Amino acid sequence: MRLLLLSVFIGVVNCRIDYRKGRNSPFSSKYTKRYEPNWEDLDTRPLPEWYDKAKIGIFLHWGVYSVPGYGSEWFWSNWKGGSKPIIEFMKKNYPPEFTYQEFAPMFKAEFFDPQNFADLFVKSGAKYVVLTSKHHDGFTLFPSKRSFSWNAEEVGPKRDLVGDLSTSIKAKGLKFGVYHSLYEWFNPIYEEDKKTNFTTRTYPDTKLWPDIKQLVNDYKPSIIWSDGDWEAYDTYWNSTDLLAWLYNDSPVKDEVVVNDRWGIDIPCKHGDFYNCADRYNPGILQNHKWENAFTVDSISWGYRRNMNLKEILSINQLLKEVVSTVSCGGNALINVGPTKEGTIAPIFEERLLALGEWLEINGEAIYSTSPWLHQNDTSVGDVWYTCTKSKYNAKRPTHIPTRSDTVTAIYAIFLNWPANNILTLRHMAAYLHSGTFKVRLLGNDEFLNWRISYGEAHIVLPDKSTVKSNNAWVLKFIQSQ
Repeated sequence: MRLLLLSVFIGVVNCRIDYRKGRNSPFSSKYTKRYEPNWEDLDTRPLPEWYDKAKIGIFLHWGVYSVPGYGSEWFWSNWKGGSKPIIEFMKKNYPPEFTYQEFAPMFKAEFFDPQNFADLFVKSGAKYVVLTSKHHDGFTLFPSKRSFSWNAEEVGPKRDLVGDLSTSIKAKGLKFGVYHSLYEWFNPIYEEDKKTNFTTRTYPDTKLWPDIKQLVNDYKPSIIWSDGDWEAYDTYWNSTDLLAWLYNDSPVKDEVVVNDRWGIDIPCKHGDFYNCADRYNPGILQNHKWENAFTVDSISWGYRRNMNLKEILSINQLLKEVVSTVSCGGNALINVGPTKEGTIAPIFEERLLALGEWLEINGEAIYSTSPWLHQNDTSVGDVWYTCTKSKYNAKRPTHIPTRSDTVTAIYAIFLNWPANNILTLRHMAAYLHSGTFKVRLLGNDEFLNWRISYGEAHIVLPDKSTVKSNNAWVLKFIQSQ
């Protein structure tokens, strides 16, 4: 028994595991393949189906930076880097020798109710939630065993914020994920590695990977959203070894998905889904599954006390991001920054509830859909297409339908209501010619009249006063039997 316990302990703390061994994994898997710790093999992993079907997620940037609530979540780095607005802000509002660490006891989260958060996210229509377990300042929202006196259980809230939210989110049937920054701005261990031009790897071995493995083993997240990778190559971060462990032997190996921020020159090249850049929305079909992570506050990811209404995305802007993203094969990860008290600002709540109301009517054009043969019809209006197929393609989830696919419905999502109540679609004309189609506006029961003229389809819409949606509308095309 002592030998067994010793072996388990060594397996937990040792970051460098031979992933070609360990065939008798304690975790069952529907995949028989074991992945080698190299990008070529890791990239062959099929995308877990739940992620592609989910389409909508909520991102939460929450931490000590929520206390000053000024500038952005990069407050500490910008302050030390000489930002004049932040220096003036600190001079006017805090004592001369005040430090960033002194904000931590003020991060109390005294009104944080994870059940309320979960209820809101369900109403928003989101299917997964990603919380910042640790941002670049190194403060962890979980009781990290490697972050002494700089975590939410020891300072500030005096509670396990990751654990509390994870429990509530999962109880509502949503997937839970964690954002985790690879680097820490002013961690002395990391800074020592940096001085050696990253030829030493003390920081990832003794701090980074133990933290991530603690997160995975304790909370079993379905998403690992990596960030802070840009100062060093993936060989320093030991990224491929970690991902091989996640895919082969971790307790979430069958459903976990990871993004693409694992080292210099890795973004947009490797990972289960690509972020490529903040607020990435290319507007055209992508060959690989991707995600548009964007903020409702157009300025910052973290909460700002001085935000203005004009800086907040309108519901129309929010819907355009969602619709254009899903049409081109992506997921929409919508960020709101909670306050230091642990609440979500009413303006963010209003936007999320409005999104949820829209999805309640039109969600079938979003959830579990695939890109269609064409993504948009911008030549005749701001129209975006999706479709549903009978089979999911885990190897190529963003690809348009092939001859072997059965398309069960086509959706045209239009963001502007035509003045004459007739919607003109160029890309649908040939398909309406090829068979007998029925057309319906989601939220309304009756089938609509349509005609084809000069290579364009003209759909006669119902009276707008009878339509349930207020902001964007969806036509569903199904072929008659």
